[in-house]
Amino acid sequence: MNVKFGKEKSIWNDALFVRRKVFVEEQNVPVEEEIDQFENESVHFVVYDQDEPIAAGRFRTIEGIGKIERICVLREHRQRGIGKLIMEKIEQFAREQGIQKAKLNAQTHAQPFYEKLGYETVSDVFLDAGIPHVTMVKQL
Repeated sequence: MNVKFGKEKSIWNDALFVRRKVFVEEQNVPVEEEIDQFENESVHFVVYDQDEPIAAGRFRTIEGIGKIERICVLREHRQRGIGKLIMEKIEQFAREQGIQKAKLNAQTHAQPFYEKLGYETVSDVFLDAGIPHVTMVKQL
């Protein structure tokens, strides 16, 4: 496994491949909601198995806080520590940028995963693309 990140079109295309499989095809999120106005300002992260993209996420900074978004792992690669791997890479990148706090909106079924990584829930449940979410934060 290796993780690549950046704003290059090739990395973004690989991230979109994974995001379409997970969010659009598997979870029925409309593609126009999945691909948004923040794509160009985000740093995209992709985990590769050999040369195949199998997980993705993105990072951007909002008012000094790191916003982690679109974390996803292809179904056949889940439960192998890949979600943790991509989160560690994103958090490392954030710290290297001087970011001290990270924030994310987690689907409620993934809340225990993020809690194990040290995130704390700071909101009530809300719907995003029709899916229940909570906002979580972590001091980096």
